[in-house]
Amino acid sequence: MKFTATQIAGILEGEIIGNPEVEVSKLSKIEEGTEGSLTFLANPKYTPYIYSTKASITIVNKSFKLEHELSTTLIKVEDAYKSFSKLLEYYNQVKLHKVGIEQPVFLAESSNYGENIYIGAFTYIGENVKIGNNVKIYPNAYIGDNVTIGNNVVIFSGAKIYSESIVGNGCVIHSGCVIGADGFGFSPNENGEFQKVPQTGNVILEDHVDVGAGTTIDRATLGSTIIRKGVKLDNQIQIAHNVEIGENTVIAAQTGIAGSTKIGKNCMIGGQVGIVGHIIIGDRVKIQAQSGIGRNVKDDETLQGSPALNYGDYNKSYVHFKNLPKLVDKINQLDKSK
Repeated sequence: MKFTATQIAGILEGEIIGNPEVEVSKLSKIEEGTEGSLTFLANPKYTPYIYSTKASITIVNKSFKLEHELSTTLIKVEDAYKSFSKLLEYYNQVKLHKVGIEQPVFLAESSNYGENIYIGAFTYIGENVKIGNNVKIYPNAYIGDNVTIGNNVVIFSGAKIYSESIVGNGCVIHSGCVIGADGFGFSPNENGEFQKVPQTGNVILEDHVDVGAGTTIDRATLGSTIIRKGVKLDNQIQIAHNVEIGENTVIAAQTGIAGSTKIGKNCMIGGQVGIVGHIIIGDRVKIQAQSGIGRNVKDDETLQGSPALNYGDYNKSYVHFKNLPKLVDKINQLDKSK
């Protein structure tokens, strides 16, 4: 797939400095650019590379000023980083563009789907499933009974969406995701044996939710596990039954959230964070990686550690943590001198 500088400038509404007919067919870092590749310059510390890169086209900010001759063709835009991201999105849309229903596919007669749909081979779509327009479901996906999928959704190979789940418009569900598996609900009987508590709820993904590869979101015991609009989930995250995650919250890999916890809007949660069940985390909260959250958290708090402390308190305490061996030695020396 090749693009000329003229085509790229048209997509980005940019100005060409150099050869408008030069073609590119791949992407590269500016320091690793080769002939036929497209790159960008956004961070000033990489400016020296623009004079040595062999990339055929480089996207730069309009404020960029040439100091020496260069061989790459420039496309000047308002924001090089955002423009490059826009181009990546466009490239993905072209690359992943597929239409039609491959065979073999199981598609229940009671299910229905919209226009411009793609369903990959070996996909299973159950009874009473409703699928919107411009949906792409890649091979080996499983869509259970009574699932509703909105418009412009992408479901990658091997994803599993259990019955009754609701997926909003513009969602992306990556390979290996399991949406709507049973919550971890067991109750001990008089013999000390654990009996399963039926999980009768569902999962709701609102619009523009991204779910990373291998992430699991459990159905509610009663009601719904809800992932609100604009939430972005990294790979290998566990979200338990009846959890609710607020709008535009982002969560990094290997985080685990126990049942019935409510997380607010616009939060940022680092990797390998553990969050206990039945607590409330406020809006705009930031939690550093590998923290353990065992209490309610107010709006705008920043936390670190396990159990987590206020970020400033943690840093002050850490000064003492790392000096503990020296302090112990001093105490031992004082004991010996008595």
